[in-house]
Amino acid sequence: MKPRLLLLLFILPLTLSAQNTLSGVVKDANGYIVPQTEIVLTGGGISQKAKANLQGVYSFQNLPSGTFTLEIVSGDFIAFDQVTIKEANLRHDIKLDNAKDYELDEVAIRAESIKTKMEKQGFAVNVVNTEEAAQRNIQTNELLNTTVGVKIRQNGGLGSQVQYSLNGLSGSAVRIFIDGIPISTFGSSFNLNSIPPAMIEQIEVYKGVVPGHLSDDALGGAINIVLDKSAGTNLNASVSYGSFNTFQASVNGLYRFDKSGFTVKASGFHNYSDNDYEVSGRSVVVTGLGGVQTPITARRFNDAYRSTGGVVQVGYTDVSWADQFYVGFTGSDDYNEVQHGAFMTIMPYKGRFYESDAALANLTYQKKDLFTEGFDVNINGYYGSRNRQLSDTVAAAYSWNGERAIDFRGNEYEYTWGSQQEGGPTLAKISRNVASIRTGLSYAFNDNHKVLLNHMYSGIDREDSDELRSVLENTFVGTRDLHKNIVSLTYEVNAFNDRLKASLFGKYYQQKTISKDPAIVTNEAGNRVIVDEVVSSNKEFEGYGFAASYGITPEVFLLASAEKAIRLPNETEIFGNDGDNVVANASINPEQSNNYNLGFRFGAFTFNKHRVTLSTNVFTRNIKDRIGLPIENSLNVDDELIVYVNQGSGTSQGFDAQVNYVYNDKLSANFNISKFDLEIENRGTEVAVPNTPFLTMNGNLRYSLDNLFQKKSRLDLFYTLYYTGEFSYLVPQGSNTVGDDFFKVPEQLAQDFGMSYTFPKKRFVLSFDVKNIFDKPLYDNLSVQKPGRAFYLKLNYSINKF
Repeated sequence: MKPRLLLLLFILPLTLSAQNTLSGVVKDANGYIVPQTEIVLTGGGISQKAKANLQGVYSFQNLPSGTFTLEIVSGDFIAFDQVTIKEANLRHDIKLDNAKDYELDEVAIRAESIKTKMEKQGFAVNVVNTEEAAQRNIQTNELLNTTVGVKIRQNGGLGSQVQYSLNGLSGSAVRIFIDGIPISTFGSSFNLNSIPPAMIEQIEVYKGVVPGHLSDDALGGAINIVLDKSAGTNLNASVSYGSFNTFQASVNGLYRFDKSGFTVKASGFHNYSDNDYEVSGRSVVVTGLGGVQTPITARRFNDAYRSTGGVVQVGYTDVSWADQFYVGFTGSDDYNEVQHGAFMTIMPYKGRFYESDAALANLTYQKKDLFTEGFDVNINGYYGSRNRQLSDTVAAAYSWNGERAIDFRGNEYEYTWGSQQEGGPTLAKISRNVASIRTGLSYAFNDNHKVLLNHMYSGIDREDSDELRSVLENTFVGTRDLHKNIVSLTYEVNAFNDRLKASLFGKYYQQKTISKDPAIVTNEAGNRVIVDEVVSSNKEFEGYGFAASYGITPEVFLLASAEKAIRLPNETEIFGNDGDNVVANASINPEQSNNYNLGFRFGAFTFNKHRVTLSTNVFTRNIKDRIGLPIENSLNVDDELIVYVNQGSGTSQGFDAQVNYVYNDKLSANFNISKFDLEIENRGTEVAVPNTPFLTMNGNLRYSLDNLFQKKSRLDLFYTLYYTGEFSYLVPQGSNTVGDDFFKVPEQLAQDFGMSYTFPKKRFVLSFDVKNIFDKPLYDNLSVQKPGRAFYLKLNYSINKF
């Protein structure tokens, strides 16, 4: 682009004269504010989208005179309205009445919420709204853990390592995105533990089959975090404090200059926890004289976590040349102490920790109907650096009581290798330059036919070093590079008056890895010289799939989808990671799977004040070269280090189901269940994959009370239940099963309770939550114990004018 043209694009929006503004407040039939309502304005060749802020205020700028249609979406409820603007700014308040039939030009209109539309596209997808969670002491991971078919696997408390399981496939088989960008780009300091729900518009969970616009090597599914993109001026801040000295704060805001469209957007978060919750069990012991081991209940003492981060963006919104154009910066850092290795062992760590940071420039550009009607462009990219350093320099051994460990003679014990983990003292650092950019182009020929082309590039240039090595050793530092390109082409069609919706797609995968390690060799002349030993690979694969839905009746939909999916090994699996106790495995192969889903969606059925929705899905995953932890047995367990391997080939099959019930918009209930089998052929024998819960159930209740203590106030009561069936984290050794109970994780039932009070002016929300009410012992990965009962208090404040 020529410099003059580029300059013109920046100056032109500033010189445009102001046109008309449409704004107002969204309220329900009782006159209460309805926040986060989505409004689409169309007419006169114009299409704009706005979202009411937490005060219910919406706004459209730069509108010409004329008559416009408003499509208003709140949850599963939709309404329509018309406005006429005559050379002046117009205030138009919107009143939502669930009992009213909305008509335009005397023609009744049936429509659906965006959430419902997505869930009827044919994909096995759940759309999670975050409005309620944003005001409570709920982490994004906790919100996901209540979603049907999703199981969060976490190694402890706040900040601990997390894996996401979708219908039994977990780890890197499930890809996590932030606005379509792989979350691995941001590093460990910017993750779903850190991002508060208030920064999130919605969460999309795709199981098994992933649409082309999220093109990536996602074998088992994808979770896409859609950040809030509302263009109205607003500010939201929250602070919470609770058990284990846990403190969390977040703030996010946006200011838009109405005349020019120039927009400033910023958000930030800070999290801290001692994570000093009590643990017990067979590994939590104190060793005394003569090696006698005494079981105790102890507090974790080397598990503190801190993370801080933020995003700043400047640009233009809702202008003639861009719906959104932002350039900005994303920064974060964290500190995380390590209490033990992959297992809880009888001698925990003290003094082992790692620190991470990330600094990334970002670019966002979105425009509908660019150059011509129906042609949409979406570009989202990040480039920068992220680093991680492991510190392990303490030789002293410790017991679970936090005191120095003693040997059988009573002398204080020290590790001969001089560090908490075998391998010797280390200040190992991994420095990475990272880049990720996603480009999406789509063209709608008409309302029934659409083509989409998407490309995603991600690259990592990695360098390992250790300050405790000699100067000579650090001179011979190896490098690790990984570059990945994924292209998808999608064709979407609607037929039979929108009763049939289908999406056909193909995907191309390409990944190149390069490892360089300097080495000293003797040349032909007998001289010792330095050469780079290079190991590289360049792998290409193809995948394809479809998703389709058919409306048998307006309330009953048949959903089907299938995909040949590829999952390429990631950086950690290939190159290893000392901070996570992961050993490198350069010979690991990609895994492949043929994924199939078949389901129904019934509802919403409405009668009187009752509304019911039921959905179910049957699935099969035929997996080849599954990547995961070794199929361990009781004879070959390593207490500290783990390595990712190709476990073998096998099949996962099962079902999940969910029912939602709402009464009078006061009481809502949700229940879901997921059951599957996952067997892998390993060394000629089929075994159930260990460390995998095969049965999970979740339930939620919410009840609202209006005007309880003050007029125009609201009290919401919440109850959540989590059930996980018994599973083993090791495979039995041979036919003799005596002692296998030692490796069983018992069934678990956790229950949470919460309440939130919204003050009359809707600016303050005070919430109180109790997690794990009955203080039940909870376990997850490799039987690592999770926190017990905990209490949290949170204050949320929001404004829309400043």
